[in-house]
Parts: sequence; structure tokens; C-alpha cells
Amino acid sequence: MVLGTLRVPSFRTRAVRDTLKKLRMATNVQCYLVEQDAAGLVHSGMALRSLDDLPPGDVLIRVAYSSLNYKDAMAATGHRGIVRRFPHVPGVDVAGTVVQSGAVGIAVGDTVIVTGFDQGASRWGGWAEYVRVPHDWIVPVPAGLTLRESMILGTAGFTAALCVDALQKHDVQPESGPVVVTGATGGVGSVAVAILAKLGYDVAAVTGKPSAAEYLTQLGAKRIVPRGEVDDKRDRALLSEVWAGAIDAVGGNILGTILRSLKHGGCVAACGLAGGNDLPVTVYPFILRAVTLAGIDASWCPRAARDQAWQRLATAWKPANLESMATFTTLAQIDPYIKDILAGRILGRVVVELHI
Repeated sequence: MVLGTLRVPSFRTRAVRDTLKKLRMATNVQCYLVEQDAAGLVHSGMALRSLDDLPPGDVLIRVAYSSLNYKDAMAATGHRGIVRRFPHVPGVDVAGTVVQSGAVGIAVGDTVIVTGFDQGASRWGGWAEYVRVPHDWIVPVPAGLTLRESMILGTAGFTAALCVDALQKHDVQPESGPVVVTGATGGVGSVAVAILAKLGYDVAAVTGKPSAAEYLTQLGAKRIVPRGEVDDKRDRALLSEVWAGAIDAVGGNILGTILRSLKHGGCVAACGLAGGNDLPVTVYPFILRAVTLAGIDASWCPRAARDQAWQRLATAWKPANLESMATFTTLAQIDPYIKDILAGRILGRVVVELHI
């Protein structure tokens, strides 16, 4: 394998020089590979692949951290809604150091973040020692965040920030009234609770895990709401006005219940479908209470909004208790966590350590 000529700044650190030396010597990289055998059975685990097997792109990144998201867990089991072809490497999140760049403005030695787009879905993702990506997927790690902190946040934190932004754009302010967060013990929910609490909102956290009450209270929730309270199956077009706003990662009847329970002019930022992809609701909340359903797409978010969200996460919106919402593991030890996240047993975020 021959690497292209690199134009590298003269102030290269020793660590970067050492990384480049190792890269030139490398023929294989470790990764978590998902494969399908001739009988159609899916197998996954640690493997060695060539750097040449990585997908095309003009920037090569040495991965320091990735994370475990629900989409990654589905990819690790070979879910055909996520994995288009085998073999596959999951990992929608990456934080690491640039070791090869053909892009203007991105230099060897830069620390960067990549979340979303097709990473870990239709193309190989961050559960590997190295990833290769298009330059326009890359966000520089903003001042105020470390690589480690950026992956405690990851796609989940980025999504939560987009949700909070949507509420504020629809004039849901702390003085507007309580804001409810569904799926509050998950990655998006945990970060959303922490951001909203830091900004002064009265946060109600919905969970089906009574044992998680202390965790959510420490993140800043003022009230813990049992899931059944926001899962009203009665055939009513409108319910009593309770919430000024909501961040919903669940969908289904819970989203429908919240829409029917919003105060006049309220807004729901919807970003998930763990509870189903249907929406059992009439038009009445929209035309009689002027509520807004704001859809959130973190994967293909435009660059300006992406940069703004990461800047906020590094400054005014950065949760004070990031470490408390994270569990750390390695690729070789990821399998039990994959089972746990699919079963709904994870609190907060699972961060995968690679090169540190």
C-alpha cells in the first residue's frame, strides 16, 4: 500500500509524526466487522482489514473515540434497514485526528468530529482504528470540548441540541411552562434534560425505568413522569393543556398524546421512533391550539446549523455533568452493550475507546 504525498505543516508534533510513521507501516487495521455467510447468517466481531478497504474520501482520520447508538446496535446485528451490503463496519460517530488530507483547510494533526451522513450505515463507520470520509462531513473539535467529551455527546448530544434550538425558534422559553422529554434515559434524552435544565427550563423526564429517577434528577429533571402518563389511548382529539414544549425520541402514541397535551402555541421537536412510526392524532391540536411539530434530522443537517450546534455544545449548552452520563468500553468488549441498548437497558451514553 502506498500513501499519497502529504503536505504537512512544519510544526508537526511528535505524536503526529509517530502516528504518520505507524500509518505508513500499517497494512491492516482493527475493526468491528459484520459479515454474512453463505447461509445468510450474520456474524460480527473483531477483525483485521486493509486500509485500502476503507471507503473513498479525501480525509483519513485516526479514531480516538466512537460511540454506541441504537442504529449502531442494529447494524451490528445485520439489520437490513441499516446495512446495505456486507461486510460492514458500524459506528455513526467518530472523534479523532487527521492523518492524511487532500482537502483545503483540513490539516494533518487537526482534531475533528464526524457524525451522521452515511457513516456507519451505507458506508463503513467509526468502529475501526481509521476512517476515511469526505471533507465536508468534518467538523473541527470546537474550543471547550475534548475528543472524549465530543463523543460523550456524539450524535445523541448533537440531536438534543438541534431539538432545543427548534423549541427556542418556536418561542418556547423557560417562562413558557414545563417542557417534557421522552426517552429521557437514552442518549438524546439524557443530554436534552441536562441542556434544558442548564438553560433554566422546568424539565419533566419521561421514563419507564423507576430506578432511573435519581440519575435523571442529577441531570436536572424537576419531575419524573411514568411513561403511562404520556401514553393516553383514549379517543380524544384534545387533552388538558400541560406542556409548553417537548423533545420526543419515541414517536407513536406517546408523541400523539403529547401533541394533544400541548399548551396553545407549544412545540414538539420530534427526533425518534422507538415507540413506533405511526402518529395517531387529528388536526385539532394544530388548528385549535396552533401547536408545531418540528422534525429533527441530525444525519443530513446543513453545515451552518451543524457548526452552530457544536459551538453551543462546547460553550453555553455544555452539560456540567457529562461524565456522569457516560459508560466507557472498547470494541473488543462492545457485545454486551449492544444487547443492552437493544433491550432498553442503557442509561445515557456508551463511548467506545480506540486510540487514546
